[in-house]
This record gives sequence, structure tokens and C-alpha cells, in this order.
Amino acid sequence: MRNFIFEYPTKVYFGSGAVKEHLAGELSKYGKNVLLAYGGGSIKANGVYDEVMSVLKECGKNVTEFGGIMPNPTYAKVQEGAALAKQKGIDLILAVGGGSVTDCCKIVALQATNDEDVWESELVKGKLPACPPVPLGAIVTVSGTGSEMNGGGVITNEDKKIKTGLFGAAPRFAVLDPEYTMSVPFAQVMSGAFDTLSHAMETYFGQPDDDNVSDDINEAVMRSVIRNMRVLLTDHNDYTARSNLMWDSAMAENGILKIGKKTDFQAHMIEHQLGAYTDCNHGMGLAAIHPSYYRHIFKEGLAKFVRFATNVWNIERGDMTDEQLAMAGIDRLEQFIAECGLPTRLSQLKVRTPITDKMLEEVAYSTTIQPNSYKRMTGGEIYDILKECM
Repeated sequence: MRNFIFEYPTKVYFGSGAVKEHLAGELSKYGKNVLLAYGGGSIKANGVYDEVMSVLKECGKNVTEFGGIMPNPTYAKVQEGAALAKQKGIDLILAVGGGSVTDCCKIVALQATNDEDVWESELVKGKLPACPPVPLGAIVTVSGTGSEMNGGGVITNEDKKIKTGLFGAAPRFAVLDPEYTMSVPFAQVMSGAFDTLSHAMETYFGQPDDDNVSDDINEAVMRSVIRNMRVLLTDHNDYTARSNLMWDSAMAENGILKIGKKTDFQAHMIEHQLGAYTDCNHGMGLAAIHPSYYRHIFKEGLAKFVRFATNVWNIERGDMTDEQLAMAGIDRLEQFIAECGLPTRLSQLKVRTPITDKMLEEVAYSTTIQPNSYKRMTGGEIYDILKECM
């Protein structure tokens, strides 16, 4: 294990009925003005909005609504929310939805208290704005991103054609009720679950490869995600499976799996840039990219890919060489993606802009190169990966 410092800022309320049981207690810690943030309005159709609003009203809060947060939240939407929060003197931002809503609100919370442009400050000047953010709470309705567990928010700057992470407000508290995920379209449930698996893999395939407890826990999380996704294929509304996947999502991004590790996250960087150009679904984009990416790096991380095949996919070695066994694990991952009805090719994605060879080249050469991959990527190799994924 490498040296580390671990601190966990978010209080989690988990389980059926958690909003009714716990939200009022958290609301009592903050002032009267609450910004209620959500996405396209599905929470108004599935009853979540009414339940949350009833608690807000009982607590005497002045509620300002901030809706319409898109699946890949834009920097323009961040600025809209920040302006609203400033205008209304917001004391608490309450993000109700999936990772996109929470990601957007993390950066809204920071921009709302700072006149300096957050994007310019963090990505150009390399520093956080000086003023602390507006307090943030999250009520999760779509699990998978683990966004409620940290302070990072992935935002798309449409003008610059960049989708990347900014650091904002880590939620002070998060409410995770697996029943809230029941009304989410099943394809999104599976996409979110694969995002969880991706987060776990991106950490697992990071150095060091010596014996460490973080990788042992990670293998258990990955096996849990795979097992429970398969349960949902049989019974979409299995509460136990949904509750396990919801906590798997939290575990993959609350820092525990990353203790003492350097993480990869190169596949995420590739998908982020693809998303900046196409607005594709995040989890589905990751599903299409991961197997090809791993076929490009497995030889440099051979021992870990052998361990992945045997400990996560339970593949018996037989007379296979290390390379054959590692490849069998990657093949099993790709087969699982297809089994879950997720795309194995970029051509299967639903996108707003048709994917062309020129676009793939632009995506490849504008992708952030991560320093901790087993094999350091180049724009040319990422271009090859993307073409293979088509």
C-alpha cells in the first residue's frame, strides 16, 4: 500500500423511505432558501418531486426550482444555476436526480459564491476559487456515477468542445433510496451500473500491482456489480439487486477503492471527449470503448489482467498462457456487455451528431492523456482504438 490520507465528507442515508425519515433533520441545519435542482422533469411524474417538496414545505423552506439539467450538463447550464443561486440568496442546493444533476450542482455551488470564472480558474490558472461553495445535498434517483460521494463534476463546455472534470462542492449529505430507481428506464439503469463497473476497473487497473487491500475490495465490488446486473436482467425490479448496485456505485467513487492506488481513467477521458462531440450516453460510450482499450494495454499490465480473468470472471486457466488468459477475461467483459444489451460498438450509440472518421480523429487528438495507465497513450493510438470500436 502507498502512503495515504483518507477523509470522508458525505453523510449517507441509505434505504427505503430515507427521504421521509431523514431529510427534515438535514434541512434543519441550513437557512430558509433552497435551490431544488433536477433534470428533465421525470421526478414530477414518478412521485419523487411531491415527496421531496412535502418535506421542504413542512420545514418552512423557500424553494426556488432549477430544472432542465441535461444528461451531459453544460457549462452554460452551470452559469444559469449560479446566477439563480446568487439572485435568490440560496442557503442550500438540493440536487435530485442522477449523476448529471449532482455534477452540475457541485459546480453551480462553487460558481455561485465566486465572481471569478470557475472554468478559467481551475483549468487555465490551475487553482480553486477562493470562496467556499454553497452547501450541497444530493437525493439520488439514478445510481451508477457515484457522484454523490465526491466533489468532482464532469461538465461539457460546448464552445470549447471539451468535456472534463471540475472540482466544486462535495455533498454534505446524500440520500440513497433504491426504490427511487424503479421508475428509471431500464436501459439507463444498466448504463449506470456499467459506469460503476467502469469506475472500479479504472481504479483496479492502476498501479501498484503489489498485494493491497484496495484491490481485494475492488474485486468484490466488481463481482457484485456483475452478479446484480444479471439479476436485473431476470427481474427488473428486484429491490435487493438495485440496493446492492446503488451501494456498489457509492463504493466505487467514495475513495475507498482508490486508497494507496494510482488510477488509470484513460477510458473515461476518451469517452468524455467523444461525449463532447456527440452528447452520447456516458455509460454506453464506456461500454463500447473499454474492451478495445484493454486489448491495447493488457500486455503492459499482464499480471493484473490475469488476476481480473481468474478472480472477477472465474475463468479457469487450463492450458492457457498468461496472455491467452488475460485476453479471455477481456473477451468475457465484452460478452457481458452484449448480454446486458449495452453497445459493443460506437456505431450502436444514439448520438446527436453522426460519428465520422474526421470526428474520431479530432476526439482522439484532443483527449487528455492520463499518466497512470499501464501504457501511456498517444493521440494516434486512441484514434486506432476509436476506429476499432466502430
